[in-house]
Amino acid sequence: MILLNDPRTRRRRLGVAAVAAGLLSALLTAGPAVATPDPGDAPATSKEVSKSARAEVRDAIEGGEIPGQDQVVHSDNIEHLANIPKDALPGTNSDLAFQGRYAFAGNYDGFRIFDISNPKKPKTVAQVLCPGSQNDISVSGDLLFLSTDSSRSDSSCNSTTQPATEKSSWEGMKVFDISDKRNPKYVAAVETACGSHTHTLVPERKNVYIYVSSYSPNAAYPDCQPPHDGISVIKVPRKAPERAAVVDFPVLFPGEGPDGGGNPGGPTNPGVSKTTGCHDITVLPSKDLAAGACMGDGILFSIEDPERPKVIDRVQDNVNFAFWHSATFNQGANKVVFTDELGGGGAATCNAEIGPNRGADGIYDIVGRGDHRKLDFRSYFKIPRHQADTENCVAHNGSLIPVKGKDIMVQAWYQGGVSVWEFTDSSRPKEIAYFERGPLSTEAISTGGSWSAYYYNGYIYSNDMAKGFDVLKLSDRRTDPAKRVHLRELNTQTQPDYFD
Repeated sequence: MILLNDPRTRRRRLGVAAVAAGLLSALLTAGPAVATPDPGDAPATSKEVSKSARAEVRDAIEGGEIPGQDQVVHSDNIEHLANIPKDALPGTNSDLAFQGRYAFAGNYDGFRIFDISNPKKPKTVAQVLCPGSQNDISVSGDLLFLSTDSSRSDSSCNSTTQPATEKSSWEGMKVFDISDKRNPKYVAAVETACGSHTHTLVPERKNVYIYVSSYSPNAAYPDCQPPHDGISVIKVPRKAPERAAVVDFPVLFPGEGPDGGGNPGGPTNPGVSKTTGCHDITVLPSKDLAAGACMGDGILFSIEDPERPKVIDRVQDNVNFAFWHSATFNQGANKVVFTDELGGGGAATCNAEIGPNRGADGIYDIVGRGDHRKLDFRSYFKIPRHQADTENCVAHNGSLIPVKGKDIMVQAWYQGGVSVWEFTDSSRPKEIAYFERGPLSTEAISTGGSWSAYYYNGYIYSNDMAKGFDVLKLSDRRTDPAKRVHLRELNTQTQPDYFD
């Protein structure tokens, strides 16, 4: 480990060029041989678009239909307070976590800690070099947790990439002591099957449980064998984190054969990812509930016994969902918003060609009681601002904005920016605010935009993959009551009871 201290809503007719249509046609009609949602380990690469698509983007900018290259635009009720560019960590920025006056920002090369006591002027407290793919991040007390989903030579922060076919290769969870925010210390590592693409905390007084989501097994990978039809559960003693260990691997998709019982994907369900694990899980500890976004399936399960989560209901959408990516409960625990990461986060899917239902959010009501609860589909939501064919855009990570009696959330859409939208009426969601930048490129699809956008103690914080850490202030009578809610800690995938 190396410590480095140093304007308006619009609907556009973009996205109908033949090459772009051909690219998305391939994405939508064939299930991927290996699921690779979220930008991968390799450096970001640009994908050329057709000459006509490039001309269309330039015309849209000149006509004022879309922002100019890198131009910042936003609705009248949002103010852009600050941007902190990347510094010592050049990799892709990823997820965020919060504790007190600190924000913790994941990066494919490690993580960065900000002092956000003055949201207008965030200050870097520490930067830790520890490569490990997207480095999904969370915090609890004096502990910080980091996911490694990159096959490495060992568990150290000095490791190098190594083929997953090598038995000695390592992937899994890393644990840091952050009692001194300026000097985080690496204290534990736990190897998990197929690594850790994302993780979710279930914190208790003496222990922290971690649900590890990973996928894409292969018979050639000694530590990632099919069927990979469940999640790893790690138990971390708070007073002895070095004793962290896997305590169970609950099977969520039981079934016959080498592939388990999840969604078979293509060719049975063309364009849908085969379920070989979960991508992300959100828990609601106050209600002993969890929602899993598991590639080709969405699930609802009980975590009354955190070591042995139990599936209550399971749903599929083989028409409009390609890859179940993440989940968010409403405060009343009677709704779940699932996201679909069509195109793996690297494609232009927020355009007229793809339409309003693919690469969108799916809103589900939770009906019934106890173990008989069911997920009941109500509607889709997608940002109403069409993006250019050079902008990667799809539904991504977001959080609730805590307003009593209302269901409102803020959400990242990669180069589609940051959207604030309401789903109090599950069947009629609507956007109420937005922030975005113009395309990174007018010539090719370049990976960038907001990976995560979360509301924390009166402000919206966004981690832009390319541009850095943004702070936004939302001023709207519909969301202003949320400013009275203050948390000591926030890991969005461990949803708090905001009003308890």
